Amino acid sequence: MTDFSHIRAVIFDKDGTLFDFRASWSDATDSLLAQLSGGDPVLALTLAQAILYDPARGGFDPSSPLIAGTLDDALGLLGPHLPDMSRTRLAALMHQSAAEAQMIAPLPLAPLLDALRATGRELSVATNDSEAAAHLHLKRAGILDAFAHVLGFDSGYTPKPAPDMLLELADRAALAPAQVMMVGDSTHDLIAGRAAGMVTIGVLTGLADRDTLSPHADLVLPDIGHLRDCLGAG
Repeated sequence: MTDFSHIRAVIFDKDGTLFDFRASWSDATDSLLAQLSGGDPVLALTLAQAILYDPARGGFDPSSPLIAGTLDDALGLLGPHLPDMSRTRLAALMHQSAAEAQMIAPLPLAPLLDALRATGRELSVATNDSEAAAHLHLKRAGILDAFAHVLGFDSGYTPKPAPDMLLELADRAALAPAQVMMVGDSTHDLIAGRAAGMVTIGVLTGLADRDTLSPHADLVLPDIGHLRDCLGAG
């Protein structure tokens, strides 16, 4: 087992890492598409294809902007198919959909996060979702207080795969990037972590497979529960 004893802080992605991506977002995406299309099945399918979502199986293409992209990315793809809807209105509906989405964790999160914090490590979240939605999802899951900081794509830093959010979180923890671990389910997460000079851990609770993540990760785990062993958290 690789020695991670030098790690003093852990940054988590949200969707696909703390929460199972498909279990959390398929129903919310179906509801959003139905609302945006006004019940028109042809338009709903066109919108689904624009964001690389397959409603028949409730599955996303790994390159879908809903996985690792930002709200602006999704707006740019959906907007052209909704010429009668303003960008402001579309953004509001997407924000509402994200806020109402029911996050499904792959395992009990509170005991895991408590165990990691008990080792003296600081925990934070860096997500390409909005900061407000992230706070809401974490609070609803009962784990918001486990994190020292939560940053989203709209927190003032260039989103992943740029390293800016991660470097900001390292600065807030007064740590060198090499003392920080970035944990995520997408190549955006891991590329950002590598660019920041951090240890990168991939997890398989998103849509990317091991072969996709491995070139960018120091280690790929089935889920974040395995961090207990990696970080000596019991």
